[in-house]
Amino acid sequence: MEGRVLTEICCGSLDDALIAQQAGADRIELNSCLQQGGLTPSLGTFIEAKKRLKIPVMVMVRPREAGFDYSGNEIEVMERDAGLFIEHGAEGIVFGFLNSDGTINLKNSQRMMKIIGRAEAVFHRAFDVVPDPFKALDQLIEIGVTRVLTSGQEASVYDGVPLIAELVKYAKGRIQILPGAGIKLGNVQEIIHKTGVSQIHFASIATRFDTSTAGNSKIFFGGAYYPPEDRHTIADLSTMKKIIQKTAKN
Repeated sequence: MEGRVLTEICCGSLDDALIAQQAGADRIELNSCLQQGGLTPSLGTFIEAKKRLKIPVMVMVRPREAGFDYSGNEIEVMERDAGLFIEHGAEGIVFGFLNSDGTINLKNSQRMMKIIGRAEAVFHRAFDVVPDPFKALDQLIEIGVTRVLTSGQEASVYDGVPLIAELVKYAKGRIQILPGAGIKLGNVQEIIHKTGVSQIHFASIATRFDTSTAGNSKIFFGGAYYPPEDRHTIADLSTMKKIIQKTAKN
C-alpha cells in the first residue's frame, strides 16, 4: 500500500457531516438540499459542524437551484454568505458563476475570490456545462481557484472518465481536479485507476423515517413532485466506509 486518495464527502446536514467523519472522510462539502444539487447551508449548521468536526469543511454557496447566471441580489447574498462562512472558520468555499451562454463569469468569480482570500476556492459542477472545458480551466487557474469539481461533463464520473483524465494531464498540477457524481462502491477503483486523480468526491445516502406527519396524508410541504413526508435522506455510514476502503492505492 502507498496510501490512498483523499476522500471528500458531500453532506446535506450536520448529521451527515458527523457520519462522514465517523466513516473516515478526509474532508466534507457542507450543503443543504442535496436533492436540488446542493444549496447554501445555514450559518448555524456550519458553526455546529466546525465545532464538532476535526476534518476540513468546504461550504457550498449556491442560493437556488437551476442554473448559475445570478441576479445582482443573488450575488450580494452569495458574497455575504461566503464572507460569514470565512469569518467563522471555513477552510474553503464552493461556488460557480456562469454567463447566460454557459461560459465562466470571470467578474463575479474574481469578486468571490477576493472574499475567499487565503481559504480554498472550489469551482463546482457549473464547470460541467461550459462549452470549452480547457479554456474554462485556464481561466480558473488564472484567477487562482484551488480545484474544480467535475463529472467530466457527463451525467456521472464513470462516463466522464476520458475527459477527467485529459483535464488531469492538462492541469499539470496547476489546479486540482476533483471528480464527483455517481461514484459508487462498484466503480470507485476503476475511476481512480483510469483518471489518475488524487482525490474523489461522493455522497452515500440512506433513508431515515420521520412519522410525525403520518396523521394527515393529504398534506405536502414540498414542490409539485410531492415527496413522501414520512422520510428523509441521511448519510450511509456503512457504504461510505466501504468506498473509502477501496480508495487505497496498490
